[in-house]
Amino acid sequence: MSAGLAVVAFGGNALVRDPEHESIPYQYETVVRTVPAIVDMIAKGWDVVVTHGNGPQVGFILRRSELAAAEVAPVPLDYAVADTQGAIGYMFVKALSNELAARGLRRPVVSLVTQTVVDPADPAFDRPAKPIGSFFDEETARRYADELGWTVAEDSGRGWRRTVASPEPVEIVELGTIRDLAGRGTVVVAGGGGGVAVARDGDGRLTGVEAVIDKDRAAALLAAELGADLLAIPTGVDRVAIHFGTPQERWLDHLTPETAAEYVAEGHFGEGSMRPKVEAIIDFLRARPAASGLITAPHLLADALSGAAGTWISKGDNA
Repeated sequence: MSAGLAVVAFGGNALVRDPEHESIPYQYETVVRTVPAIVDMIAKGWDVVVTHGNGPQVGFILRRSELAAAEVAPVPLDYAVADTQGAIGYMFVKALSNELAARGLRRPVVSLVTQTVVDPADPAFDRPAKPIGSFFDEETARRYADELGWTVAEDSGRGWRRTVASPEPVEIVELGTIRDLAGRGTVVVAGGGGGVAVARDGDGRLTGVEAVIDKDRAAALLAAELGADLLAIPTGVDRVAIHFGTPQERWLDHLTPETAAEYVAEGHFGEGSMRPKVEAIIDFLRARPAASGLITAPHLLADALSGAAGTWISKGDNA
């Protein structure tokens, strides 16, 4: 595929390989292994905006806050999201700057704390179903619910957790700045964790809200508003599959948005894994019909851009 503007959306779980590798140095090592694929794209002529998830990292901050509650004030959720944007953004900026310099490529790199506007009337606020933070036994979870006003729920047999709303993203507040920077060739890290969830009051003033935004849906909105040519979502598999894990399993090289939507409706993609990624690309392509979406493993991004890996979603027969 010819070069243009690409939004590359990494998941927060991609930085935490397993419970034995949760520390910040381990997370940075993972980022260091990840960024060569981004620099490969830059070397091919792409302008790149990087976004990332932050689920595990927000959980770590909230857990530290819970443990220290007797000594320091708790961290509100919107500040925890902003905190992770700064920390993870710093990891990407440092690793990208080092990799670019090692290859003799001159590109400025910047991380931007990003706010995403949501609608306070979004139905998600009536059903706060997104689990965040630590696992508790039921008694402890219900005590926190009484003391702190939390909504809590049992999470897949693993324990009880706090739940918050996950509304649809409506507006990227810093969109103009991101566009200006990317247009000058700056590598921008923005929209981490879907952005800090904020709402506008009647006077247009911004207020943080207790919610988290799906990273892939926010990346789709960001890519569409930027007029991107590509939305790439690196994940844990080389390609998308239907009938995954069954004898009928079939890996897919290319899908049209229409076929992808059919597969979503048929339930081929996991609700908490592949489905939001495919749906995000479908949303992006509704706004940018001539663009393309790509799902592949992080280390295969360069191969995928050459047509040798990944699942492409686009109008044509190939990417």
